[in-house]
Amino acid sequence: MIVEDGLTLVNLLAYVDLNAVRAGIVKRPEEYRWCSLGYHIQSGNKDNLLSVDFGMKEWNEFDEKEIVRKYREFVYETGAIDAGKGAAISEEIVEEERKKGYRLKTTEVFRYRCRYFTDAGVLGSKRFVQEVFVQIRDLLGCKRERQFVPIIGELNVYSLKRLQNI
Repeated sequence: MIVEDGLTLVNLLAYVDLNAVRAGIVKRPEEYRWCSLGYHIQSGNKDNLLSVDFGMKEWNEFDEKEIVRKYREFVYETGAIDAGKGAAISEEIVEEERKKGYRLKTTEVFRYRCRYFTDAGVLGSKRFVQEVFVQIRDLLGCKRERQFVPIIGELNVYSLKRLQNI
């Protein structure tokens, strides 16, 4: 896709990053690991996989942390608008972010990153993993049932998420 200017690009990126919010999967975009904002926050943009300029040279900003902060602000303010296309970010959450200047506290970043790396932190029989999942599903922000699959190469060992075959 070729986009003419930065404002159009940042709107397209925000639209994609807000899909999980609009679908009611998460309340905050960075809670969803499969969007760019989630990847930036949860993994620290490991190996610089994603561009950090978000198409906004107009922001005249060169510090990557500040660029991500400005993008978060844009996404939250855009996501708070009820466009009639699903859920919006709640006014309470947006107001909380405004008070913090759209900066994440170190503890928040730590929590997102721990979750990113430990979502599969429960291993065992299918029954055991299911029991633990039921107990912690609200903490994980899961709204739907999961189908647990065995870890490849292991007999009767399951995890909360699909693990790569190492």
